[in-house]
Amino acid sequence: MSENQKPVRKGLVKRHTDLEVYRVAFATAMEVFESSKRFPKEETYSLTDQIRRSSRSVCANLAEAWRKRRYEAAFVSKLGDCEAEAAETQTWLQFAVECGYLDRATARKLFKDYDHILGMLVRMITNAKQWTLR
Repeated sequence: MSENQKPVRKGLVKRHTDLEVYRVAFATAMEVFESSKRFPKEETYSLTDQIRRSSRSVCANLAEAWRKRRYEAAFVSKLGDCEAEAAETQTWLQFAVECGYLDRATARKLFKDYDHILGMLVRMITNAKQWTLR
């Protein structure tokens, strides 16, 4: 496991913003926001709105998951929502490239960032018991 992939120990996490996956997801959502500023005006209420919403939803669902960790099933369910939003963002990135709104290098970097986020989420789901309150 590389330095960037080390999970944050549960004892050091006091709030959702302390989670590595949250910090990475937030930073990546901000990169998506900055990149989407260059999308054409006619996409404001479609692709631009969708990619911004899904990227931000990863973070919002992480916050909800953290507050539902008293119940393992609820915690895992919200993390599943995070996974879905991250994958949705990857889909919108593909559309942005194919529509000519986003260069392939930027999209490839963002897509890989979401792969990393998805990996962290899967590890949290797989090890849900160590994250939930007893």
